[in-house]
Amino acid sequence: MDIVSVAANAEGDEIEVLESIDVLPVAPEDQWKSLFDKFDSESSGFISTERFRDLLAAHGSELDPHKLEVLLALADGNADGKICYQDFVNLVREKGSMSNKRSNSFRRAILQGSRQLKGAGALGEEVGLGLSQRLVRHIAYETLPREIDRKWYFDSYTCCPPPWLILAITIAEVAVFMYYGLQLDRWVLQVSSPHFLRGPLPYHPQLRIQAWRYLSYAFMHAGIEHLGLNMAMQLLVGVPLEMVHGALRIGLVYVCGVLAGSLAVSVTDMTAPVVGSSGGVYALVSAHLANVVMNWSGMKCQFKLFRMAMALVCMSVEFGRAVWLRFYPPAFPPCPNPSFVAHLGGVMVGLTLGVVVLQNYEQRLQEQSLFWIFFSVYLLFVLCAVFWNVFAYSLLDVRLPPTL
Repeated sequence: MDIVSVAANAEGDEIEVLESIDVLPVAPEDQWKSLFDKFDSESSGFISTERFRDLLAAHGSELDPHKLEVLLALADGNADGKICYQDFVNLVREKGSMSNKRSNSFRRAILQGSRQLKGAGALGEEVGLGLSQRLVRHIAYETLPREIDRKWYFDSYTCCPPPWLILAITIAEVAVFMYYGLQLDRWVLQVSSPHFLRGPLPYHPQLRIQAWRYLSYAFMHAGIEHLGLNMAMQLLVGVPLEMVHGALRIGLVYVCGVLAGSLAVSVTDMTAPVVGSSGGVYALVSAHLANVVMNWSGMKCQFKLFRMAMALVCMSVEFGRAVWLRFYPPAFPPCPNPSFVAHLGGVMVGLTLGVVVLQNYEQRLQEQSLFWIFFSVYLLFVLCAVFWNVFAYSLLDVRLPPTL
């Protein structure tokens, strides 16, 4: 694989150093220095990339060929086929090995500012790809704004593990809906059934002491129209994001959106129950849309303006349905219909935590100051909401509806 093809069409972006997910050979720095000196008779502290590859092979390193080429190309700060010993020390400085995420200090160690690698062709110009490879390439262009990141993702993606989290959540939601549909003999506006809110899953202000309901409400939906819109957005946006960013990061955004949704309802719409996964779905969709807008010139997905408009239309339709249902006369007063505020809680999570996660592909979140700022604000909100639920209802003498 040609080195320059990995970093083709950088398109004006500063190239970021990519850490390999494999492990480099562990050796003390003095031992590596002697090895460098042995290969360089003049002891100038440099070694050619070819000899560096031989050195890695001789010490048992088994790097993926694609990642090795990227590592060598980007580690060569002078673009002259040589690697400085100090640069290599910077590569292995973290306990002698490379981690699976890029760090800020790692990127600064090798790069000399605005250096770029010009290549032959972009990822989109490659031909002879199979169906699965074209799908991976399509997802890369859908979610990543930089060509170097798209190439890295395309070369390293193995579908192991597959995007299981969003699929598992969706299957669970469908299963719960089918169960209640058969039990209630109702498929549209299940919320109008007197037995709908009696189950162990939906959030109800009378049962807010049961902490699991702040998350489990996401598996229940008001009806097939509610489930259908949420499921479509969840699969079309969530699965590609999980394929790129992984289940852990996408799960973090999704769960934070779900929890923020129920807590927002408990603070602002204190007498209303909540059902539906809109908090998590809106967190993912709003984060993705914000990422597209912030990197508009770098995003190369087709018809992005039209598709963004369609996503906003779907979100608006679902939110409008929720607002209408909330103020529609309830079937069994005085218990109100489910609240729509969970949508807004999910959007706030998506525009803060979600954007930071999507903006830092293959980089360590713990080294991003914005992540800690937004995460701290989120934890503060959760803490305040917990205190609100413990004390505010009794202090304000809120009359809560029965559970039916």
